[in-house]
Amino acid sequence: MGDSETSGARRVYSPDDDHHFPDEKLHEVLEYLDADEEIAAYLEAQNVNAVDRKGYNDHGPKHIEIVRNRALCLYDLLKAGNVDFNGARQQGLAEEDEAVIVALAAVLHDVGHVVHRDQHAYYSIPLAADILGRILPEFYDVADRVRVKGEVLHAILCHHTAETPLTTEAGVIRVADALDMERGRSRIPYEQGGRGINTLSSQAISRVSLHEGESRPVMVEIEMTNAAGVYQVDNLLKAKLKGSGLEDLIRIVAVNTNENRDQLVERIEL
Repeated sequence: MGDSETSGARRVYSPDDDHHFPDEKLHEVLEYLDADEEIAAYLEAQNVNAVDRKGYNDHGPKHIEIVRNRALCLYDLLKAGNVDFNGARQQGLAEEDEAVIVALAAVLHDVGHVVHRDQHAYYSIPLAADILGRILPEFYDVADRVRVKGEVLHAILCHHTAETPLTTEAGVIRVADALDMERGRSRIPYEQGGRGINTLSSQAISRVSLHEGESRPVMVEIEMTNAAGVYQVDNLLKAKLKGSGLEDLIRIVAVNTNENRDQLVERIEL
């Protein structure tokens, strides 16, 4: 994994880097997804209800790109820490299928927004099932594609806090979704005049990086420019981490990097 700005930081998943898991099948699937016109159309369309009609943060192609990167970087760090991924394993699938499940769920988790923002995780299930029904035959036989589909849909369903992840793969998607909190996430509603707490707090987050941890396999470092960013960290990320199954595997550190301020918050840890 590489990051041009900070040594050791994981922000973008690169197929060219060395990974702690078998990655050949994942890269074949990613290439297929990136060339798929229907998926591209969904990623554009799912932003309409979220942003244009409801005024929420970006849930379109940029959000999906970030979540996919964070999910695969988080997965790789957990694999480096010898964390067990039970989703694929309990289905009798191969280790290489863990990353495929993570990637597919990351890409498709928000397609339900084309129906409605509210309860979108539930609407994502039938839509994603249709897409998976078309894609998975390219890579799996009948039995394995049923199992992979089930694991991907489980991870999609559990990316919101109403449902509890039963697999490590699903926990990764839930946490990765919350790790898209930098100010770029709010660029659309902010430019349109949105000033809700989600928008203002994400404007305060300048950078999110994943690192190899010391006491835990993963350390998430969050840099913020003012105390409004605490809302993103404490209310949103903390809620997603709780019940994810990854609580004891991830250390979260948020630091106020603004030097020209009266420090209401210097540093918090979860």
